[in-house]
Amino acid sequence: MDCSTGWLVKVRRQAATALEPFMAHIQQILHQARLLHADETTARAAGKLAYLHVACDDKFTAMHVGGRGTADIDAGKILDGFAGTLVRDGYGGYTHLVDAVHVWCGAHTLRDLKAVHDADPTRQQGAEAMANTLVLALQATHNARQDGHDVLTGPELSGIRSRYAGAIAAMRSDNTPGQTPLQQQGLTLAGRFDKHRDMILAFIHDLSIPFTNNAAELEVRGAKIRQRVSECWRTLAGRADFAVIWSYLSTAAKHGIDHLDALVRLFTDGPWLPPAPAASLV
Repeated sequence: MDCSTGWLVKVRRQAATALEPFMAHIQQILHQARLLHADETTARAAGKLAYLHVACDDKFTAMHVGGRGTADIDAGKILDGFAGTLVRDGYGGYTHLVDAVHVWCGAHTLRDLKAVHDADPTRQQGAEAMANTLVLALQATHNARQDGHDVLTGPELSGIRSRYAGAIAAMRSDNTPGQTPLQQQGLTLAGRFDKHRDMILAFIHDLSIPFTNNAAELEVRGAKIRQRVSECWRTLAGRADFAVIWSYLSTAAKHGIDHLDALVRLFTDGPWLPPAPAASLV
């Protein structure tokens, strides 16, 4: 049987409305989490630019729609006042979250280094040295976890931080006096690695912190695929409903519940509510 577009929109709106208790439950859980991933991505709705925001961990996902400013980030009712560890990209809109411990995604930093190095490999060896330092540090954390260790040894930490400082010095030497656009970009990147070294190297001091922000980026992939297929959402309300419904389906999947089963329960007995973690952030 064919279903009209209007009927599908109505059902989607009913689902999103019914999921209001679920969203309130997830927002409370994630706000108290020890570690969260956060990301945002663009998509057009009703011919205008909008952002899909995500906050998630390995068990729970919450999405909402808005702009890209601080108020839009806080509108998700999770990150405002969040006091755990926040893994994110380098977007400055998260800097107002002063209660959180901020960690930068290593994949983003490696991409930035590659862009500078590939533009002039013979004169940008400092960028290569920094990338190698991060890769070696990541391997050290993998080895430590495989051996059952919770932390890297003192000599390992000192060695990584020494290589890191040396790579910054090399990046600055490669790009002095900063006369070309590439040199200016290289100096800016060196300054970023110097200023934010604690955020970038957090994963070597706490082995529970992931190197990348892939957990959040995977959550927004569905929205990106939808945009490539249909170019945009017809309405902002439809995009907002998508965010709520996908929050529900993603969280259900993380708990081993099939998407269809979760939807059947939503339209029969009401939304499935996942149990809250036994221990909350103190």
